Amino acid sequence: MVNADEIMKQEDFRRCADFHGHICPGLAIGYRAGKAALERLGERRAPDEEIVTTVETNACGTDALQVLTGCTFGKGNLIHKDRGKHAYTIASRKTGEGVRIALKDGVMRLSERHLELIHKIRGDQATEAEKHEFEALHVDKGRELLERPLEELFSIRKTRVPVPEKAVIEPSKPCACCQEPTMVSKLEKVNGELLCRDCAGL
Repeated sequence: MVNADEIMKQEDFRRCADFHGHICPGLAIGYRAGKAALERLGERRAPDEEIVTTVETNACGTDALQVLTGCTFGKGNLIHKDRGKHAYTIASRKTGEGVRIALKDGVMRLSERHLELIHKIRGDQATEAEKHEFEALHVDKGRELLERPLEELFSIRKTRVPVPEKAVIEPSKPCACCQEPTMVSKLEKVNGELLCRDCAGL
């Protein structure tokens, strides 16, 4: 059986937790998904744009995927499709092959006490003791997710996805209104002037 303590000691998990700021159920989900995808693709962390990751949520797991895959917004190989799902597709540029990993129903279900504490914290009504209790429950749920068999957590399928063009590097021109340098392809012509999308009201 996989041991959560052993996983939490591993360098790659520590890097994920440090980047995210804390250990939580969502981070554990992203960690397990990222590790599983890279293993199935036979890939390692991308130093540049060798891998493309599409995430269907902006929740905690995305941070673990950035660390494990090396995909980032800055490199143009982290794509966010806002579907509200804990679902991730990791693809290799070399082969065009990808893996889609989606969380199964009920996996993230929390106890009534855990949910009660979440509401108290969000409402700024939790005592210090309740905050500590919440943190302990959060870590415990993360530990459970690190130890559960992969097939209980996710549906996993291979897929082929069209990989996007590599990150575009192009010159900027100042917006005629705010004068802020803007990528030429993102400027809009309005009444004969080139405006950034904010100034154009888009």
